Order: sequence, then C-alpha cells, then structure tokens
Amino acid sequence: IIAFNIESCRIAQSCGANRIELCDNPGDGGTTPSYGFIKKAREVLNIELYCMIRPRGGDFFYSDAEFDIMKADVLAAKQLGCDGVVIGLLNKDGSVDAARSKKLVELAYPMGVTFQRAFDRVNDPFKALEDVIATGCERILTSGLVPSCHNGAVLIAKLVQQADNRIVIMPG
Repeated sequence: IIAFNIESCRIAQSCGANRIELCDNPGDGGTTPSYGFIKKAREVLNIELYCMIRPRGGDFFYSDAEFDIMKADVLAAKQLGCDGVVIGLLNKDGSVDAARSKKLVELAYPMGVTFQRAFDRVNDPFKALEDVIATGCERILTSGLVPSCHNGAVLIAKLVQQADNRIVIMPG
C-alpha cells in the first residue's frame, strides 16, 4: 500500500497490509519522504517499510547531482531501518538506466529494491524486464504501460511469463 502520511500508514497496517511504500508529494507522482517522516513511519509500523527514492516529480532522467541525492537517500533509508527502497531510473531513449539502477541496488543491500512505475515509460518492456532483472531488483511495479493495470493485463501476463520467477511482477 502506498502511504503519504502517518495516519494512512497506521490504517493500512491495521487493515492487514504487509508492506508500505512510503512517499511524499502525491501530486508529483510520489517523491522521497523526509528523514523525519521515514523515522516516524518506522517507529509506528511493524510491517515492511519501503521508501520511495525519487528526488523530484516529472521524468525519470536524473542529473549527476540528483543521482548523488538518490544515493544519499538510499543510505538514509537503510540507516533508518527500512526494509527496502523503490527506484526508477530511465535513459532519454526510453531504456532502463541499468548502470545507475544497479549502483543503487548495490548501495541498498541488504534491503530489497522495487523498480517503480517508471517501467511504464519504457520503449521496449521485454528488454526493460531483462535490464531490471540484471540490476538485482526483486520486483517491478507496472500497470502494463497504460494508466490502468486492468487495461494492461495482457502485457502484464506476458511479462510474468517472461520473468519466469526471476523477479516479481506486481500489477498496480
């Protein structure tokens, strides 16, 4: 469950959620929550806590300075006891920025890493799937390259088949 405030964290946990994806700025599609927000969420939750690592809204092409911020935010999430992080980095040609993604996965270890819906902006989902698998991510969140996972169900099914249990494809 995505949570944008502490109350929604509490509600999701009390209703049986097993993992929270903690984000800030819902109007921007979700960005990295503050240090204090992450700290408080970790204090109130006893379920898995994954933190969005996204320094700004908009596209998923990050400058060197923004990538440095992302690395620092991964380390902060680890220090605060998060179970994982959520990333999504692309190249301007519509491919996965596998090199930088892999660096974040390595920096996050032993935390888990989800590749977020930036995946829905790739130009070749089958190549992108292989690229994300190669980074070491454990999961891809996708709606099947369309706004609704209901409309993307056919592609999601094909991705699940191609993934062949090497990575979790999580519709959303």
